[in-house]
Amino acid sequence: MKSCLLILSLLVSINVQAQDKEKTIEEKEGELVDFKSIQEVLKEDQLTEEVHKKVSRIQTIKKERKKADLERYNIPNKNEIWSFLSELWLVKSASVLKWDFQKPDYGIEDSLKSLMEEMGYYEVDLKIILVNTPVLTHMALPSNKGEYIFVLSVPFIRTLDLSKLEIAVLLYEDFTRIKKGYFQNFVSPASFGSVIGSNFKGKPFPDQVFKSVLKKYDDLVFDRGFTFQQQFETTKELNRLFKANMKLWTVYYNMLKKIDDLVKTNLLYSGYTKIFPSPELQLNWLKPKKEVL
Repeated sequence: MKSCLLILSLLVSINVQAQDKEKTIEEKEGELVDFKSIQEVLKEDQLTEEVHKKVSRIQTIKKERKKADLERYNIPNKNEIWSFLSELWLVKSASVLKWDFQKPDYGIEDSLKSLMEEMGYYEVDLKIILVNTPVLTHMALPSNKGEYIFVLSVPFIRTLDLSKLEIAVLLYEDFTRIKKGYFQNFVSPASFGSVIGSNFKGKPFPDQVFKSVLKKYDDLVFDRGFTFQQQFETTKELNRLFKANMKLWTVYYNMLKKIDDLVKTNLLYSGYTKIFPSPELQLNWLKPKKEVL
């Protein structure tokens, strides 16, 4: 009897252990399935986030490309247009001006920069274009803020035998005309203001406006020049400024005398007074008025 009970007890125990063992495996399998599910969810979240990043990056690239493509059709704004036009005119006029030639370093830039600093203009960006022709003797061209473009004839300064300081004073006179806006006002057509800074994507390029401006460059530099009133205002301005430094005033006066003698005796420069009227008048404007007793 005791043996039967013992056997029965062992069978029950074995059955319970087997059930427990079987349940534990199922539970473990269930846990494994749940972990795999979590892994899949995490993986999907990471992929989704990566897709979002790539889509966002592609959209950014597309916007940048669209912006870059649009900017290709931008016309320079008022802060950039003048250097663009003057440099374009210099390239267009290369055959006449003959600026592409071997030339020594005359030290003109340092001399002019020193004079401009003396007159209160610091950290200026100077571009002096030396040309191998008497057709254009000297001229300042419109440029961007803080930048100044000058054209200077090597035959002209050699014929006059000008010193570096005399050349600097001559170019400072040109700088004064540009500061007064004479050049810019003359070459700007009525339609110019509506064109600068605009965008012509999908529209015809306004080439006629720019052709008109460049033609006016030619007219002013080679034919029309400055008016007597403009020359008078420029001369009086330099007279006022240089009176504070009689060395500069004397250099300016003597330089004008040299130019006056040149245009009266050298036929090659007889057209000078058409552009800059006139050295003789400038000398008269500079002379102190006689006091009436």
